[in-house]
Amino acid sequence: MIRHGLPRLLLRVMTWAGSLVGSLLFDRGNQEQLYDLHRRIRAKGRLVGGVVALATGHHRTTVELLRDPTYHAGATSSRVASCAMRHGVAPDAVGPLDAPSLLVVDPPEHPRYRRLVNKVFTARAVAAMGPDIARIADGLLDAFPGTGVVDLVPAYAKRLPVAVIAHLMGIPESMLDQFLSWSDRAAPALDLGLPYREYLVADQALHETNRWLREHFQRVRNGNGDDLLSRLVRIVDDDDQFTDDELLATVQLLLAAGFVTIVDMIANGAVLLLRHPRQLAELRADPSGWPNAVEEILRYESPVQLTARFATERATLAGRELRRGRAIVAILGAANRDPEVFEDADVFDIRRPNARDHVAFSRGLHHCLGSGLARLEGEIGFRALFERYPDMTLLGGPVRRPGAVLRGYSSVPVRLAAGVR
Repeated sequence: MIRHGLPRLLLRVMTWAGSLVGSLLFDRGNQEQLYDLHRRIRAKGRLVGGVVALATGHHRTTVELLRDPTYHAGATSSRVASCAMRHGVAPDAVGPLDAPSLLVVDPPEHPRYRRLVNKVFTARAVAAMGPDIARIADGLLDAFPGTGVVDLVPAYAKRLPVAVIAHLMGIPESMLDQFLSWSDRAAPALDLGLPYREYLVADQALHETNRWLREHFQRVRNGNGDDLLSRLVRIVDDDDQFTDDELLATVQLLLAAGFVTIVDMIANGAVLLLRHPRQLAELRADPSGWPNAVEEILRYESPVQLTARFATERATLAGRELRRGRAIVAILGAANRDPEVFEDADVFDIRRPNARDHVAFSRGLHHCLGSGLARLEGEIGFRALFERYPDMTLLGGPVRRPGAVLRGYSSVPVRLAAGVR
């Protein structure tokens, strides 16, 4: 995955050429104009671009792309990405976007990895996490002052998912702050075109996390724990099991997907709900609406805005012939606001009947493995927060975090009011 150097050069070239797709891919500061940019790209057709990659912001074409096995997620399918890697702009440490991570490997490896993970990461196992997530959320809220000012991002949106991950992985509570620091520093590695200093910080955090995890794997092997990681380490299917490198990449993906995307979902959702007090009041009156509200939050402000695929052979997409190795960017955030699928797509509506048709968790082979856990954390985390502090209000303006792939906030200051405990 390209991190720095080449993307920044391409940004300049594509900006000079007036490329909408170039601005979308590599301009980390376009968060405030993002959806206007999406509309302009959609208006140009189902596939646009051409210099570095084609892109689609249409829901139907996005789903077609993500479900078609002709297109792979592996970056080595792209001549541009391969060239970039050969010139040393890929990270040195194994991260969530590096093989053998599930996110970027394709058949035949991907089905094998997924089969092993699915042995332990079942729907039943996720549902059983509900009471633990509620306990973690309540504990975090117990630490809030009854009134006053709190920044929801560091105090809640970050701490909830990292505590849930620690529980899943058998990570001791004494390591929570360290894992929060590693996750915070490594999170930018999921984005494109990082400044070199940010890249070095992220890469160092990945190195430190990998070193600790390899030691932790050995401790887990010598124990008899029943957490997710213990079962992943011990799982054997037809004499097949994860190698250490495969296990490391899988855990790094679970850490990344289970941290930064949840942080952004909670922060995005809190801001949306506080800006739509009538809809929040509906949820307080009828908590059965929370599952659909979470789907609408994911649709309206997708934490992951982009994903890419590469043609493994000559193919056709949206009526256009593509050569082998062609890169296509699926603009998930634009597809989730496609007016052909979502009526009044730019309106936030927790009652939207087809909110779950969003592609925030991708589709097809690489559909997010942790989507069920993400939804559960959202439902429980939002409900706990707004039941405890029903009179919470935004204080000033939330601060957007720069990024091309990820969409979230670095700060969401709120004023609390005494609520029901």
